[in-house]
Amino acid sequence: MMLDDQGVTEEWIVRVEGREYGPANIETLREWKAEGRLLPANEARRADVDRWTTAAEIPGLFNLPPAVPFVGAFSQPPVQLSRRTFAEILTETVQIYRKGFFQFLGLTLLVLLPSTASQLTTAFVQPPQGSKVDMLSVLAAAGAFLTFVLSIVMWPVYIAGIQILTVEIVRGNRFSLARVLNEAVKFWPRVAGLCVFVYGVFFLLMVFGLAVAAMSLAAGSSVALGLLILQVWMFGRFFVNVLFWQQFAVLENAGFIDSLRESRDLARSGRDLPWFQRPLWRGAFIASIWFAVVLAITVGVQWGTLHQYFNQLMTTQDPQALLQQLTEAQKARGFDISAFGLSLLQKILVGELSLTPQPGILQPLVGIAFVVLYLDSKLELPSHVDPIVRAGEGDAVP
Repeated sequence: MMLDDQGVTEEWIVRVEGREYGPANIETLREWKAEGRLLPANEARRADVDRWTTAAEIPGLFNLPPAVPFVGAFSQPPVQLSRRTFAEILTETVQIYRKGFFQFLGLTLLVLLPSTASQLTTAFVQPPQGSKVDMLSVLAAAGAFLTFVLSIVMWPVYIAGIQILTVEIVRGNRFSLARVLNEAVKFWPRVAGLCVFVYGVFFLLMVFGLAVAAMSLAAGSSVALGLLILQVWMFGRFFVNVLFWQQFAVLENAGFIDSLRESRDLARSGRDLPWFQRPLWRGAFIASIWFAVVLAITVGVQWGTLHQYFNQLMTTQDPQALLQQLTEAQKARGFDISAFGLSLLQKILVGELSLTPQPGILQPLVGIAFVVLYLDSKLELPSHVDPIVRAGEGDAVP
């Protein structure tokens, strides 16, 4: 039993989702904590003191180690929290990835394995020769289609799982991959719908941009150039609006429209801060860093082929002759085991852009970074952001 200086038992009042509970002694608080109904970020105060703090500050309740990322930030009242520097966001992202590496790897393999199996199986598919049907090719085509569908189905689970797992690691909790998946599946319909919308709009904008670029090169029209500038503006504006849609859809349990609206509002917040501290620019920096990493790895892996293509491009003026030379050179090389190995390594590390979602084992770093940025932009982990408790039985309130 905990006593104050006068020997009186300390009692506390906690506030969860706007409702106050207590007074309660330390034993009762420990019971609420054990049941998952009291979190470190919940507001709390002593019954005889008006100043609100957090449950993480109650002596002997959580005893959170200072080495756990972010948790130390919750030991102070929200008004005293300060934003992390961009370097701190990247550092904590790597720390979270390291702590939950095997869980993040498991989430990645949920999509990576079916996608890779689909591509490998497709290699056995041979076009029919006349009326002859090759049963092996038919089975391979069916297998490739099924694994392709499986990778598409698992993508929303992969996205939701990264959000949930990151937040639990931030809180200093350890959850098995099976439990994370169990909670992530519950968000599948909403995340799947948002994936179709967000990725679909990005795809249409890219197609529109490529079409306008082709028009500009062919006709040199100032109108086409204006349309290209408009397309870039639309792409950037949409990127801003959906910057945090994954976090709001899963961590805030927001609906389809609410996720997009709140994502837009948070991305455009912080106008009173220096530009390099605003969520918008930090999100753009994170995306740019990931793009640079993917580009560097891709160019490094394909450098020999790209160098050869560039030399032939500089020495051959006829496009048709250039295409023929490249085709003949490819046939002459045949199967290159080293090139195949490097290409496979690239796909494993950073994935690839294709109709089949294929993340690499490093790609969770991007999702983690945006969760960290989201938490930093909110300045605190709200008491109602608790997907593990919320999606289970009962509420997260005492």
